[in-house]
Amino acid sequence: MLFNSLEFIGFFVIITSLFFIVPHKYRWFLLLLSSCYFYMDFMPVYILVLGFTIIIDYFAGIFIGKTEGKKRKLYLILSVIANVGILLFFKYFNFFNDTLSALMGLFGFTNNIPDTTFPLPIGLSFHTFQAMSYTIEVYKGKQKPEKKFGIYALYVMFYPQLVAGPIERPQNIIHQFYKPQKFNYDRVVAGLKIMLWGFFKKLVVADRMGTYVNAVFNNPYHHSAVTLFVATIFFAVQIYCDFSGYSDIAIGSAKVMGYDLMENFKRPFFGKSITEKCLRWHMSLYSWFRDYIYTPLSMKGKKTKFKMMFNVILIFTLSGLWHGANWNFLAWGLVSGLLIVGERIYLQKVRPKKFISGKWMVFWGTTLSFIIYMPTSLFFRARNMQDALHILKTILTFKGTHLFKGEPPIGFLYCLMVAFILMTVEFIQEYYPGVKYINHQNIYIRHSAYLVLLILILMIGVFNGSQFIYFQF
Repeated sequence: MLFNSLEFIGFFVIITSLFFIVPHKYRWFLLLLSSCYFYMDFMPVYILVLGFTIIIDYFAGIFIGKTEGKKRKLYLILSVIANVGILLFFKYFNFFNDTLSALMGLFGFTNNIPDTTFPLPIGLSFHTFQAMSYTIEVYKGKQKPEKKFGIYALYVMFYPQLVAGPIERPQNIIHQFYKPQKFNYDRVVAGLKIMLWGFFKKLVVADRMGTYVNAVFNNPYHHSAVTLFVATIFFAVQIYCDFSGYSDIAIGSAKVMGYDLMENFKRPFFGKSITEKCLRWHMSLYSWFRDYIYTPLSMKGKKTKFKMMFNVILIFTLSGLWHGANWNFLAWGLVSGLLIVGERIYLQKVRPKKFISGKWMVFWGTTLSFIIYMPTSLFFRARNMQDALHILKTILTFKGTHLFKGEPPIGFLYCLMVAFILMTVEFIQEYYPGVKYINHQNIYIRHSAYLVLLILILMIGVFNGSQFIYFQF
């Protein structure tokens, strides 16, 4: 069930209404049942895969909490193996198998292992990481084992963030399911505002830009360097609004019922460095890699600059692989890690703050990091590695300078308009947080802002039921 569908609107209204009607002690069951329906609307059979991991991790948490010493670690390892094993089978088996076939072909051998034909369960990477965070936190002693199977299952399956995050931690969400939630008008309105902004990002910005981006990236060999560069920047905005729009709808719909999900995006385009831009993007994922992989690796042995930089590159390369079983994503992660390391070396050696004032440092840091880092998004959108390298080569060698032939297409003008609206709003949020429109105290200004957003959604929004880009991850 897509958030940007009338089916979801009806589902949300019905479930939220029932949530406030049903007594608190039955609400967990209502949410779990509705979450199962929500997930099964995509592909019913894969509820069995999700159920298998839920059962494994539930009992792993119980056994970890009851035992001491090496047995605790063994139960954790078995839980991680089960989760990662399912992820490897469904998401990465064909990638590794095809890579093996290519390597064997270089030496004249044939790989007779066939590829699997199973489609990827939707949201597998998201709920797998969320499930692993539970057993890891129980093992660390930061989370008590959840004794109620239904509550643990709801932690994994809570429908607002089930298929595309945010990737929650047990400490943040499980205890909220036990707290009685009363209808609160201000909280409900606040949640609906977040959802409205999320729908604007998805329908007006992301999907509208997608029409222009698709036209360019589906035929990259017939476009100039300028066109490819502009389309790459547009895609960076598209994928940001697509994913952050989903996160806003998820966070808003949960908030309406009284549940607080973690922030997943923080205006990444206004990050003052490449590092800051990365850390403002998909914050729940990078905090996961930081806490469970980067920090443990960095704490082992002697700390050296080389080791820390290597770990950064490793983490971002893994995050690229997390996004997809494709060399494009692996290249994106590796390039991201190299850019961050290069930026750190530059800041440490050159120390530009010595000869550039604070305001200019912010301006140049924001602008240059955008120009340098945002084009790496082409690795996300290109159909394959060959297309990605062609686009990158065309841009870097500046082959062809025309943006388009003849009059500018209406799609391009729409892209400029919606990008301007987005950047203006986020600029105000970043640098002038006191200026409010949708949250203004004056009822006329506030309702005028609602009306403008609704008009833009209805007039410019793309209502073709397009899937969220991150569903493929």
